[in-house]
Amino acid sequence: MDIIIRPLVTEKMNQQGNTLNKYGFIVRKEATKYQIKKEVEKLYGVKVLDINTIIQRGKRVTRFTKSGLSRGRKSAYKKAIVTLEKGQVIDFYSNI
Repeated sequence: MDIIIRPLVTEKMNQQGNTLNKYGFIVRKEATKYQIKKEVEKLYGVKVLDINTIIQRGKRVTRFTKSGLSRGRKSAYKKAIVTLEKGQVIDFYSNI
């Protein structure tokens, strides 16, 4: 069972990675901090210092289309912000 769905690659997370040594991931909702730590250490070969998790609720979406007003909802997801020990780096762009 894969715990990590994908890395969170945004401008803000890139800045935090460079300055604070923090990296973001989208993870499964059932995942615990311990499971996330083990998965990150196994996948990237780094030492994890701390993990913060956030459940991002789904947002309402409204679109104006030719057929009228279309309303919906984005799905909720769980984020994990992983802090690495000093000197450790995760490079998401190495295999592109």
